[in-house]
Order: sequence, then structure tokens, then C-alpha cells
Amino acid sequence: LHGHRRDAAGYARALEHFDAWLGPFIEALERGTLLFITSDHGCDPTMKGSDHTREYVPLLAMRIGSTGGRDLGVRESFSDLAATLAEHFGLAGVPGKSFLDLIPGGAEGA
Repeated sequence: LHGHRRDAAGYARALEHFDAWLGPFIEALERGTLLFITSDHGCDPTMKGSDHTREYVPLLAMRIGSTGGRDLGVRESFSDLAATLAEHFGLAGVPGKSFLDLIPGGAEGA
């Protein structure tokens, strides 16, 4: 919202609000819960114009209670997230390349 409006100050306030909310949210989740944080696109609020300015989107994937981190690399498609969720829930036939085994704290991602 703030990126499309080119409102850098509003963008910063929104990030601070999200950051303040995220810690208590994570603490309320059960150990082993998968959490994905992402976005649909990127808009740099300091750039002129109203078009999307960055096509890479953030993707954080974590298993509550695990420690450490791992680079998931650049995903080829947003459908990789759908494939990851499908694998977690035991569903087949979903397009994309699952990265479930890369998430720390799982059977292979430990």
C-alpha cells in the first residue's frame, strides 16, 4: 500500500508495526508449526512512478522452535510455496518445486 503511494515514511511505520506484532505472534505458535512470511510483489517507496519496482519478493520459512537458518535460494516460481504446503499436508499433483526439506527443524532440514 505505502509502496504504491510512494510513502516512504508510511512504509517505515508499517514495517515497525509489523515487527512489533511479529514477536508476540510467533511466541503464541506451537513448537513445530510452519510459518511462512512473504509478499505478492515489491514496490520501492522511494522510486518515482507507480509501477512495481522490484520483482523479487521476500520469503521467510521457519519451523517454530528450530534454530539457525538456511538460504532457500531464488525460487523459480511463487508456486514453489504452494508445492511446499502441499507436500507438508500430504497432497500430490501441485505445480512447483517444494522446498520443505530445506526448512530447518524438519526431518531433512534439521
